Amino acid sequence: MLVLLHTSPVHVPVFDALRDAGHPGLGLRHVVAEGLLERARAAGPAAVAGEVGATVRRAVDGGARAVLCTCSTIGQAAEAAAPEAGVPVLRVDRPMAAAAVAAGPRVAVLAALESTLGPTAALIEEEAARAGRPVQVRTVLVGGAWGRFDAGDGAGYVRRVAEAADAVTGADVIVLAQASMAPAERLTTAAVPVLSSPRPGLDAAAALVRAGDWRVARRVGGE
Repeated sequence: MLVLLHTSPVHVPVFDALRDAGHPGLGLRHVVAEGLLERARAAGPAAVAGEVGATVRRAVDGGARAVLCTCSTIGQAAEAAAPEAGVPVLRVDRPMAAAAVAAGPRVAVLAALESTLGPTAALIEEEAARAGRPVQVRTVLVGGAWGRFDAGDGAGYVRRVAEAADAVTGADVIVLAQASMAPAERLTTAAVPVLSSPRPGLDAAAALVRAGDWRVARRVGGE
């Protein structure tokens, strides 16, 4: 069974649909902990590392063979819990980051939350170092987008993200840092690849469940 750790309930039907389309028969269990993101935004991701680790361990106690964290802000804390948890733990944006590094050295990162920009940029730089590739990461905060998300205006949120992607220049690839941004990938008219995390993240996590091998988790990011 794969446990998905979310900080918003909007991700539950998204990942269920991706499972049904690409991995029928994969057992999923969703854990939604909205408070983790709220506290991470207020005090920084390190402030919730202990709570994230405890949540991961509870998932393992409940039968998880692997854990996928769908929140980019707390993804590093989730992965750090893996050695103690004893199962693979993957942040959903790691496969996307590896793909971005392979696409070209100039990477533009778009996020609707400022707390996501630093962790995502650091992850891309980590994947570039792992691959031995040069990288120049530029971050863009999509102004006004999160307010629309919070207000339940999903369509307006996605349109704003797509518009921001269309306005990017001087990049080889655009990264949509938050899983909730994924629908904008279909709306944007950007001339360069625009990458989102849910599908590649779930694909990689499903491979971890099938393999049942921690060493696979070390290779997912491109090692």
